[in-house]
Amino acid sequence: MRHKDRRVTVVVHTDGELASRQYRLPLWAFEAAKWSALVIGLLIVLFFAFAGPIGRAAARVPGLEREVARLEAENSRVQQLAGALNRAESNYQELRSMLGVKAPPDKGAVARPDLMRSTAVRARPPSAPLRYESGTSEPTHWPLDIPGFVTRGQVRPGDPAESHPGIDIAVPPGTPVRAAGGGVVEAAGTDPAYGQFVLLRHAAGYETMYGHASRILVREGDSAQAGQVIALSGNSGRSTAPHLHFEIRREGKSLDPLTVVKQEN
Repeated sequence: MRHKDRRVTVVVHTDGELASRQYRLPLWAFEAAKWSALVIGLLIVLFFAFAGPIGRAAARVPGLEREVARLEAENSRVQQLAGALNRAESNYQELRSMLGVKAPPDKGAVARPDLMRSTAVRARPPSAPLRYESGTSEPTHWPLDIPGFVTRGQVRPGDPAESHPGIDIAVPPGTPVRAAGGGVVEAAGTDPAYGQFVLLRHAAGYETMYGHASRILVREGDSAQAGQVIALSGNSGRSTAPHLHFEIRREGKSLDPLTVVKQEN
């Protein structure tokens, strides 16, 4: 019984006064009050420790939302401008072709008046059911799954003002670029003019060049089968709009790709 009757006496003395006040509390009530005060103090400390960062993060949310909205609006405008640029480039090439106007030569380009010509070879597009030959072969396949739009052809003999050893095929960025024939990757990398490019070596002295890619999927020394996706089209290097620059060479001399491979309707 004595243990249950234990009490705690709290003496309160006010400065300047003679009398003191005494408060007698049961021991269990004193212990409960002590631990409650400790818990409340700990909760207050934790509240201020976590409430500060949370409050600061919450205050940043409206600003971040405005920034995201601004970036989305700018991205939309950039896409609209890119589309308008592509249409303008296409219209320019068509108008130049209709009027017979010559474009200024590319800087650093070398005229090739002695270009070789090959007999035309019909080839099915990779998008149609066809059988690719295995191993090393001559380049006879269209390098894209879609026809694309040829915005610039190869330079013709006697027209050195517009030196262009291949053709430019306008296609959306990221379009799969396929090997026109089986061969070995002679070079793959980045060039100031071609941008990201892949150069394949084929049978019978043929070579094919694929320029302005956004991503290269093969490495130098790799074997590439006809129809294999070797890159994704893009707008790298000396380029004004997304397209694939496609060249065919034989014994070091350029051939007009449109006379070597043609996409069937």
